[in-house]
Amino acid sequence: MSLLNTPFWEVFKASFNPKVWKEILPATLDTLYMTLIAALITLVFGLILGIIMTITAKDGLHPVSGFNTGMGWLINCLRSLPQMIMIILMIPVARMVFGKSYGINSCIIALAASCIPMYARIVQSSLLEISKGKVEAAKSMGSSNFQTIVWVLLPETLPSLIRGFTVAIIAIISMTALAGNFGAGGIGDIAVRFGFQRFQHEVLFACVYVLIVLVQIIQFVGDFISKQILKKRNLI
Repeated sequence: MSLLNTPFWEVFKASFNPKVWKEILPATLDTLYMTLIAALITLVFGLILGIIMTITAKDGLHPVSGFNTGMGWLINCLRSLPQMIMIILMIPVARMVFGKSYGINSCIIALAASCIPMYARIVQSSLLEISKGKVEAAKSMGSSNFQTIVWVLLPETLPSLIRGFTVAIIAIISMTALAGNFGAGGIGDIAVRFGFQRFQHEVLFACVYVLIVLVQIIQFVGDFISKQILKKRNLI
């Protein structure tokens, strides 16, 4: 039966049936696992790439024009790929690493590959907002490039980096739902197999609830941590 021909209220009530949530809860744990691992990979590599892009820029701490241009071009190419295409492109890589192209772990490669370039640009944009005077002051006091990065660039941009990482995590959650079409499991798989293909609309509604709650929690935590850092900084 079409969702348009089904009373909304009936579907809404059915979406809270315990039988529905017996299928949703394990899928939610799978989604959380994929999101956590992919987010950690995105944080590490995105942060490193963003820092490298910043310090190798023409006016950076260690300018390397050709390298910076080439890396910027590569990041832009990766960012231009839609998430679905990135998942398809990463299938051979997942098969090479895990021996199969489906499943939770295989999907993590595609999730990270899609979000690392985005977060790298966010990091770069945050670092470029720092006043040149602060960097020059650190250098005049004898700080090395590494010390300047650790003690000036990162602390000064920490609230912005956290907000950017929050955006990246939400993008990863969105991509896990899409990856369900490619055998990744999780909420997306349940929504497609049961909610769409089998017309179990109450399952689809329940999946929507979970995704909304996850995004709201992550956004709240990211904003809260960022605001706390700014408050402490203003009190010093």
